[in-house]
Amino acid sequence: MADIERLETWVKYRKGLCDDCRGSCCTMPVEVKVFDLVRLGLVDEFELEEPLKQIAKRLEKQRIIRHFNAKTELFILAQRSNGDCLYLDAQLRRCTVYENRPETCRKHPIVGPKSGYCAYTPQLKV
Repeated sequence: MADIERLETWVKYRKGLCDDCRGSCCTMPVEVKVFDLVRLGLVDEFELEEPLKQIAKRLEKQRIIRHFNAKTELFILAQRSNGDCLYLDAQLRRCTVYENRPETCRKHPIVGPKSGYCAYTPQLKV
């Protein structure tokens, strides 16, 4: 089983691997750009005229993001207390915003801590 913190335990990604995974990648911090926030419906198009710091302040207050880096213009999405992404269904372990997911998620595992590999963790059989 892969350990999200130890890249040497990650497995080479192959099609279908996500079908029975617990969504390990959905416990990693997610960096997003403002256009990802628009796609998610968290920021309106007209808000793009506002300073990003102001948008970040509102989203931090709403506990949607946990950090904003003004230099890189990257937002870090907030996570639940157990480390799960806000948009990961706790029971099904599937993304609830899959069609609108951020670019970071769309590119994983092609781009990530270990390109072409993922922290595959099989679902527990009940």
